[in-house]
Amino acid sequence: MNTTSCKTVSFDFTGRFLPPVYISVFIIGLLANGWGLKFLLQNWKKLGDVNVFVLNLGLADILYLLTLPFLVVYYFMKSKWIFGDVFCKITRFCFNLNLYGSIGFFTCISVYRYLAIVHPMKVIGRFTLTHSVVISVIVWFLVSVQSLPDMFYTKTYGNKPGKCYDTTHKRYVEDYLKYSLGWTLTAFCIPFLIILGCYGHVIFVLCRGKTIDKVLKQRCLKLLFILILLFSVCYIPYHILKNLNLWSRVLSKQKICHQWNNGVYIAHQISRGLVCLNSALNPLIYLHGNEDISARLRHYFQQAREAVMRLSIPPSQVPL
Repeated sequence: MNTTSCKTVSFDFTGRFLPPVYISVFIIGLLANGWGLKFLLQNWKKLGDVNVFVLNLGLADILYLLTLPFLVVYYFMKSKWIFGDVFCKITRFCFNLNLYGSIGFFTCISVYRYLAIVHPMKVIGRFTLTHSVVISVIVWFLVSVQSLPDMFYTKTYGNKPGKCYDTTHKRYVEDYLKYSLGWTLTAFCIPFLIILGCYGHVIFVLCRGKTIDKVLKQRCLKLLFILILLFSVCYIPYHILKNLNLWSRVLSKQKICHQWNNGVYIAHQISRGLVCLNSALNPLIYLHGNEDISARLRHYFQQAREAVMRLSIPPSQVPL
């Protein structure tokens, strides 16, 4: 540990790593969410009231995906933001709406599945489309309230070209760390514990119940796998490394430096790339329980495989 001067953290990695990730997520995410939302709206009555939450999940993804081209320009210009202070804050706000909106709607879907399996007699006929809409509005409201304080922290150097911080300037980093820890607790940890509790109980009931439909078991296990994937890859690393990086910035400001500062920064940037993948992975929820989509995808993959096979066979070997 060095208490006199701190090594400068290398910011070059961000400019090399994030733009390709953002471009890939933008293309895949728009195609997947657009196709998924189209299917959802075409089969609305068939799929049930829980799909109000899935619809909101898709809208949150598209809201964030539309900001990615501006971030790509920002990082290609070596972290030089040219779109103004207000739009920088809007861009970061859209990211937070997507991130915590996704977690919120995953929680709603999980609670709905829990009630439908563990307490079916209490839910049948009582949970309506209106309930789903009202709960969705409440989720958007809570996520907005939790994300709004972030808008009041400094994100740029006024309206001059420069940084567009995903957190804030080092001058306010101590306060931001406190806010971030509280935000992580209320918007991530509590919903995550609710999801774990719901699926822990659901798995217990499914394992004990011999009369429960096998298709229902498979659907629940599929959704559980998708949620484990999303939380393990996207959400958990991001929240741990975001707060760890903020803490290292606080220590650096106090001239308390560690050799791992640069490593934490790079790991945090990787986690930022991974967390934005949720906008491309969330459409997996459309696949969950929808055999029509799965069958159609298998058909498309089969057609693509046959086309590749035909192209790979020399003309002389093609049967007449």
